[in-house]
Amino acid sequence: MAKSTAQLHASPAALAYAQSLLELANEQKQAEAIGQELAILRQLVDENPSFREVLTNPSISVAEREQLLERIFRGKVSPLLFNTLGVLNKKNRLGLVGQIAQGYADLLDEQLGKVEVDLRVAQKLSPEQLEQARQSISHALSRDAVVHQYVDESVLGGVVMRVGDKLIDASVRYQLQAMKEQMLAAAPK
Repeated sequence: MAKSTAQLHASPAALAYAQSLLELANEQKQAEAIGQELAILRQLVDENPSFREVLTNPSISVAEREQLLERIFRGKVSPLLFNTLGVLNKKNRLGLVGQIAQGYADLLDEQLGKVEVDLRVAQKLSPEQLEQARQSISHALSRDAVVHQYVDESVLGGVVMRVGDKLIDASVRYQLQAMKEQMLAAAPK
């Protein structure tokens, strides 16, 4: 059985918290809002090593972290997210916030029928070309594709796509390599 994107990027504990949080957010009809808050929280943790250290340092007591969380987040995030941070603090799991946020985002995208697609191209596509590619990919996958474009000069032409753990190579380089292998295989020995 293939693993979902969330299972590839999060530890089992982080994924369990992400799934539980998504279920609660769905019950409160706040799934997308919680996702946005988590994305901001993840960015805060990623961009501030000292804040990350405070969240994970075992020499800082649960009570001290609780006071810090209260000062920083009370009234600034949804009660659901604030309570989740409290639970994570009591369980000494605040270090998983980044993984939980990623797992939640992946699970939410899956729930909403979205799929993340990395598209490597030789030259940057115009907005119209990118939208056309997004529509074609969405149609082929029967899901709403969220396309991230990357320029890679090693791609001579065509595209290389990554969808979850699958790589689809439709580049000129790959096609030339395949033709070469076919010709060598067909050559008299």
